[in-house]
Amino acid sequence: MNYAGAHFETAVAPFTPSAIARAAQYIIEDLPVALPTETVYGLAARADSGDAVAGIYAAKGRPSFNPLIIHIASVAQAETIGRFDDTARTFAQHFWPGPLTLVLPLAPDAPMASLATAGLRTVALRIPAHPAMQALLEATGLPLAAPSANASGTISPTRAEHVLQSLGGRIPLIIDGGGTEHGLESTIVAVKPGALVLLRPGPITSEQLSEFSGLSVTAPHPDDGITAPGQLASHYAPSKPLRLNAKNAFDGEWLIGFGSIGGNVTLSATGNLVEAAARLFDLLHEADASPRHAIAVAPIPDEGLGIAINDRLKRAAAPR
Repeated sequence: MNYAGAHFETAVAPFTPSAIARAAQYIIEDLPVALPTETVYGLAARADSGDAVAGIYAAKGRPSFNPLIIHIASVAQAETIGRFDDTARTFAQHFWPGPLTLVLPLAPDAPMASLATAGLRTVALRIPAHPAMQALLEATGLPLAAPSANASGTISPTRAEHVLQSLGGRIPLIIDGGGTEHGLESTIVAVKPGALVLLRPGPITSEQLSEFSGLSVTAPHPDDGITAPGQLASHYAPSKPLRLNAKNAFDGEWLIGFGSIGGNVTLSATGNLVEAAARLFDLLHEADASPRHAIAVAPIPDEGLGIAINDRLKRAAAPR
């Protein structure tokens, strides 16, 4: 199907076997559908079809130089797409299913549309843990490209209503599986000889990766450019100005608190970073819909999961 310019009466259906069957039919027809993963809601389409992947870009308004994460059902399926060395295979076996994306060399003859990797010679792979995405992968038997289910650059969706607000009319179906568990996109790591390159922080921390593998975790080189999703300087952004490290609200600001700093709402009154990560995008959506003209967020400790939270907040606050 030629997706360009298509308009849909977007249906929202609860996560049931019949909804998965309906979604699988759309996938076969090269149309994207939205559904939950354990991180955020994803916009899934078959990764082996250029037309289907173009449908993701069209729905999101996403820059085509920004690659997509490919979701697969098994390590065996992943090995038909990416080239695994022993280190990468060990990571996959330990952390999958789960919120870790591995960036690997693209395998020869990989069943992939080049648009899904933005023409790069690498591919981003993960096995999701959420039963809805697992069911869709099983129903289709296909690798699925699935970035976050929102207009490009805007706040990531952690509930079906966030997807409907952002992509209503642009896609045919949203599967409602309730709020997501982690609330932050997956950790993305490139496995290099003797080292790991952290391309995007997420629910699995650098400390966890290093402790498991014994390898050092390094930052990407500034000259490497965009090599994985979520690396654009401005991303995850609300429509209103966002001020970080706020200890109180200025006039006209909606304050998102943390720990001892209260606010209109709080990420975690007890300073729990896991709770804060799960609530981050929810509360940014709430703040964006408030009557205030600007948003402020209390300081978040830059350690552990706080590194991933601060990464999202800095990109959300970056000049557009």
